[in-house]
Amino acid sequence: MATFPFTSIFPLTLSSSSSSSSSKVSTFHAFRASTSEYVSSQHTPRREFLKGLALMPLLPLVLREPPPSHAREVEVGSFLPPSPSDPSFVLFTASPKDTPALRAGNVQPYKFILPPTWKQARVANILSGNYCQPKCAEPWVEVKFEDEKQGKVQVVASPLIRLTNKPNATIEDIGSPEKLIASLGPFVTGNTLDPEELLETSVEKLGDQTYYKYVLETPYALTGTHNLAKATAKGNTVVLFVVSASDKQWQTSEETLKAVLDSFQV
Repeated sequence: MATFPFTSIFPLTLSSSSSSSSSKVSTFHAFRASTSEYVSSQHTPRREFLKGLALMPLLPLVLREPPPSHAREVEVGSFLPPSPSDPSFVLFTASPKDTPALRAGNVQPYKFILPPTWKQARVANILSGNYCQPKCAEPWVEVKFEDEKQGKVQVVASPLIRLTNKPNATIEDIGSPEKLIASLGPFVTGNTLDPEELLETSVEKLGDQTYYKYVLETPYALTGTHNLAKATAKGNTVVLFVVSASDKQWQTSEETLKAVLDSFQV
């Protein structure tokens, strides 16, 4: 807090109550002049303070974090079209407006079906890859969808350079299904993946694109006791599609979750 130099403000001594009115007026003017000079020499703190007050209404606009792109708190059946192959599902087709990586061209558009009751979940900024595009060194989460009764899905993208030095490598160039899941397993489970938790692997060919598929039983996973995954490589990225469920969700929705996994394509 600024302090005023009172010894210089009051050059006259107010020693008596009998001082004339003219002396009081002179002292008042001396006080005003000295105060104005002091405030001016100190870069007008009052003026800066008032400027700060004027800006305060803008602070909520500056500090408010923008919501993640197109994450909705409504059922996907209300805004996604029915799947052409099975109208009981809806079809999500990712486009550049959906994620930073798609806008940067680091991930090619992908699609998959979902039950219409599912909702899109928000992806934390630190996990979204938003902060590191167009060149990310570590995997990031593209999109997430979930349903309290059935389970959840997420798309994880990994820079190809993290897995191989060969540019535009196919998934076969990277290695076997077991080698790939050993590298990306923690992004399936949310923590670690032990080799014995991998129950089944298979290879699927769709056109000129090869996919590795996995069935995992993961009792210690953060994502859920049951995890299904499907991975492929295209361009400079490996894309991993993960379907997760608890024991209770798996008991009632196993076939639905397998259908969702099978539908994933890049």
